[in-house]
Amino acid sequence: MKYMGSKRLMLKNGLGKLIKKEIVDSNRFFDAFTGSGIVAAHVAENYEVHVKAFDLQLFSTIVSNAIISRDEEIEWQPVWNQWEKRAKEIKRHYRIPSTKKITQRVVDDCRNWAARQNELPITKAYGGHYFSPLQTVWIDALRTTLPKDKTIRTVALSALIQAASQCAASPGHTAQPFQPTKTAKPYLAEAWKKDIPHVTKNIFSSLATRSAKKKGVAEVADANKIASRLKENDLVFIDPPYSGVHYSRFYHVLETIARGKCGDVSGVGRYPDPKLRPRSKYSIISESQTALDELLKKISSRKAKAILTYPDHQCSNGLSGEIVRETAEKYFSIKEQSVESKFSSLGGRSNGDQNAAGRDARRNANELILLLKPKKV
Repeated sequence: MKYMGSKRLMLKNGLGKLIKKEIVDSNRFFDAFTGSGIVAAHVAENYEVHVKAFDLQLFSTIVSNAIISRDEEIEWQPVWNQWEKRAKEIKRHYRIPSTKKITQRVVDDCRNWAARQNELPITKAYGGHYFSPLQTVWIDALRTTLPKDKTIRTVALSALIQAASQCAASPGHTAQPFQPTKTAKPYLAEAWKKDIPHVTKNIFSSLATRSAKKKGVAEVADANKIASRLKENDLVFIDPPYSGVHYSRFYHVLETIARGKCGDVSGVGRYPDPKLRPRSKYSIISESQTALDELLKKISSRKAKAILTYPDHQCSNGLSGEIVRETAEKYFSIKEQSVESKFSSLGGRSNGDQNAAGRDARRNANELILLLKPKKV
């Protein structure tokens, strides 16, 4: 799944080894900002420890729960056969506009058609924008006909969310879709050709074979609030936002699919009402440092260990590697390493500083990995 600051590379580049070393004497693993769920899944699949993952966005917890909340594989093929069959029954009732040739007029016709489909919330909100009408009808049909079994339903919905992420006609996020301009039209056409059922099936079959060694759980919750649940010998993974723009701006499409509805949307990005988009103190310049200080203070007071990762430069939310270090040193003994990584600066604001995050989709950068242990009194 496309996600800002994904830790997939770092797990192979220092983070994975550190977790392996520190998890040995840990009772539980808390992933405080689970995001794409990569780290939570890695720990759940490899270690006999209860994993608890948290995020402000529902879709993140669904993606995490698809793996960490179960300890058995799923026999996916018969489930998929019936799921696809139910979805096809819905899809066949619609006369969907053709998108064989992408022009401004074709795109306008697609958007006008989609806007009239009141019974298809994904299509009405995003058809002709992030997805072709055919793609959104499939997403609506698959979303409506999810398996009823709670566990299997979570895996299926996670697969659909991840498929939508992979197929979205946008540059790695869903803040704005590609438009049918001369330069962007090829990217739009390529995205609209992607087969939603095929991609969903592949992801569903892959997820079905993965599971946790011990059942855990992912919840929608604020990291600073769940810190009070920590106990001595818990290990906390902290990877807070680094963008001055709320992450919900980049992932509102995935959040809509997770919820199954979004109401009216507006703007080029097709944003739902701001009240429906989670806001994080870590993405507000005037609040980010205070929020981090509060979190680390709570974790230390609970005598838990933590692993904290953060880009080692000035970020658009007002935090930086230096600020993170200084804040952590107030409450913990620190062991530090720095690794090469890639991060997304989507939505970031460049101030002309070479070390500041600009708008390039992916950038090479150094990222801090801090091992935090409470200071001995």
